[in-house]
Amino acid sequence: MSRTLIFSKIKTITGQTPNDFIKTLRLKKAAKMIASETTKNISEIAYEVGFNSPNYFSKCFKTHFGISPKDYGN
Repeated sequence: MSRTLIFSKIKTITGQTPNDFIKTLRLKKAAKMIASETTKNISEIAYEVGFNSPNYFSKCFKTHFGISPKDYGN
């Protein structure tokens, strides 16, 4: 399977580019972790789900969920 074919199949099925689809999965996993784990801070969760920058994670989280990760945890 070529890269282009995989790209077009993922876009057709999900309506998102592969990068956006992976980012969405990471953000959903982070949201579950924030809601369930009270011992870890936001930076630790951001690194665990694959974001290299806690600031970028917070920006993406707020764009996707409409609320900051800190507020989501409260």
